[in-house]
Amino acid sequence: MDITILINLSYVFAATLFIFGLKLLGHPESARKGNFLSASAMLLAIVMTLLDQSIVSFQWIAIAMFAGAIVGFFAARLVAMTAMPEMVSLLNGIGGLASLFVAWATIEGGSSLTLFVLVATVLALLIGGITFSGSLIAWAKLSERISGRAVTFVGQAIFNGALVLAILVTAYMFVTQPTDPLYLYLAMGLALVMGIMLVMPIGGADMPVVISLLNSYSGLAACAAGFAINNNLLIVAGSLVGASGIILTKIMCKAMNRSLSNVLFSGFQAVVKSDMTIEGEVKPLSAEDAYYVLEAAQSVVVIPGYGMAVAQAQHAMKELQELLEENGAEVAYAIHPVAGRMPGHMNVLLAEADVSYEQLFEMDDINKRIENFDVAMVIGANDVVNPAAREMKGSPIYGMPVINADLAKNVFVLKRGMASGFAGIDNPLFFKENSRMIFGDAKETLNHMVRQFAD
Repeated sequence: MDITILINLSYVFAATLFIFGLKLLGHPESARKGNFLSASAMLLAIVMTLLDQSIVSFQWIAIAMFAGAIVGFFAARLVAMTAMPEMVSLLNGIGGLASLFVAWATIEGGSSLTLFVLVATVLALLIGGITFSGSLIAWAKLSERISGRAVTFVGQAIFNGALVLAILVTAYMFVTQPTDPLYLYLAMGLALVMGIMLVMPIGGADMPVVISLLNSYSGLAACAAGFAINNNLLIVAGSLVGASGIILTKIMCKAMNRSLSNVLFSGFQAVVKSDMTIEGEVKPLSAEDAYYVLEAAQSVVVIPGYGMAVAQAQHAMKELQELLEENGAEVAYAIHPVAGRMPGHMNVLLAEADVSYEQLFEMDDINKRIENFDVAMVIGANDVVNPAAREMKGSPIYGMPVINADLAKNVFVLKRGMASGFAGIDNPLFFKENSRMIFGDAKETLNHMVRQFAD
């Protein structure tokens, strides 16, 4: 068989694996298998591409693949659940940087470049640069190396407009004068600045949306790089990542009752806040007293948030869940689309503790019957259970769909203190008549309840 036919058939097979892998990623139970299929498809694509054309020494390629596999293995094994969003941000950034380098190499190594290739190349450079620098800022915000709040300044819109205009002019000059390296470096530099300017004004509460959007950007950059080097499989893979990222971003914006333009250009903290005051008295409860309520409960819904990841309380909750079920109670988990600091953060967290996928319910499904639950346990969640989204018209999150934890018969909020959530908004749930605050480390609190059941 001709080598070209074999390579094209392999590309078609790899593209099919990508599509099936993406399909399997749509459900937690099959996500690991989908990830494996997609990774296998990429490995096949790399090997067949090397058979097609030897770009550099096979020895160096083998060394690079081995080194990448080692780094990836230990990074995945050692990363904490709290650091997973930062890791995803870095991976998005590396994907954008890789596309930038591919486009750069196309320019450096090409002698006769058509107009189409030049346009595709400059798109890969710009999108890749924006993705890389934007992802680094997202990583710094999530890891609290810089402030997670929206950073704005007077005249920011004018500056950004001038920056976009400069990028367009530079890109045009690069396409018309590709032999002049000045415009190439200017385009890359301006793209890096644009990535920073896009993410800096976005507040911490919007980080899950930003991560999914940057993931989409990394796919679009790869797609553009595929056009630049005329690689069909890279085009297909980039298109899949770009399209799925945009779809996920739209879903998450809907879950926050925000438009994408509002997330990108308004800054979360720029929303006009309400002058309404939250009144009431916090009613603390000890873990011992909470145990007696749980012992009598017939149904319990657990609402996890980023605080559960911080406390590493998922395994303790799983143990308590088993004891509650042995006691005859139904236990369900309510997952908000933007709980945590990246898409699917809570699903990954609970999967690590071997919580059954059948016990995970989406927000809309659980809200239909949350009034029937005897106890709602809010563990580390804040903004996604804030009733101000329903009750306070002047609140920045008014209209945002939330899990209606306050409608359960009893609400236990496991929290270290009275600090506001990542969005910096006070939560009237803490002052509701049916709400009790259980202060302390969530893991220790849950372990204490477990011991009470065991005694």
